[in-house]
Amino acid sequence: MTTVLGIPLPAIFGQLMLGLVNGSFYALLSLGLAVIFGLLGIVNFAHGAFYMLGAFAAYMGLQFLGINYWCALLLAPLAVGLLGVALERLFLRRLYGLDPLYGLLLTFGMALIAEGVMRSSFGASGKSYPVPALLQGVIQLGFMVLPLYRAWVIVASLTVCGITWFLIERTRLGAVLRAATENAPLVQAFGINVPLLVMSTYGAGVALAALAGVLAAPVVQVSPLMGSSLVIVVFAVVVIGGMGSILGAVVSGLVLGLIEGLTKVLYPEASNIVVFVIMAAVLIWRPAGLFGRD
Repeated sequence: MTTVLGIPLPAIFGQLMLGLVNGSFYALLSLGLAVIFGLLGIVNFAHGAFYMLGAFAAYMGLQFLGINYWCALLLAPLAVGLLGVALERLFLRRLYGLDPLYGLLLTFGMALIAEGVMRSSFGASGKSYPVPALLQGVIQLGFMVLPLYRAWVIVASLTVCGITWFLIERTRLGAVLRAATENAPLVQAFGINVPLLVMSTYGAGVALAALAGVLAAPVVQVSPLMGSSLVIVVFAVVVIGGMGSILGAVVSGLVLGLIEGLTKVLYPEASNIVVFVIMAAVLIWRPAGLFGRD
């Protein structure tokens, strides 16, 4: 059997595929962060909490209302997105134009409140969410057996990331959004409702986090703390890609997932810190990030 550094090649390929699954979650979550920061200038530290709320929305919908996975993919992001819209109208709108530190502190407080409420309601232990019947089974790749659901996660995440990038970078709506962030009074003078655009943008970024939570629910245990550990890694991904860069968020998320997966095979002890080591190296070499603007 072919080996690399004494490790069987199938094991390396298998771990890379699992890393790509994790990278898909990183890409989808960092995409929402990049949208919110790039267009609104808000460092949304509550992003992990919205990811957790998306997973719990799917779980509660199934347990109490009988809402299946496919409906949850639409309804959970919509519900959490509407919550984000309400928070933006009540709190965040007062912080636009101020130092981003104020937004970071406020959203950090939101995250703590959300985690506390869910922990008191459901406890700290994880809840299982079943894989939908249509996505049960495996795909034989030759070098590994890939669960069908994990393949679906990769395809769904890449599709959503591609559509979001196209809407922001290649459509008139995206051009208006970018113009509104550069010169809101001028855009409003053309009869465009800038506050509505801002509110919708934040809601869309939050909905992307909730969608990632629904996709993750059958893979990980649904718990109040599922977002708090992941959001630190996702922030590192966004910094590496470039704060506010849509393309940077997606590319760096996928690549770092692969690097993390490879590290788990070659040097498992470093798998938890490799992302932060890369972040430090990138910031030394290019402080704006790989795809960021100086």
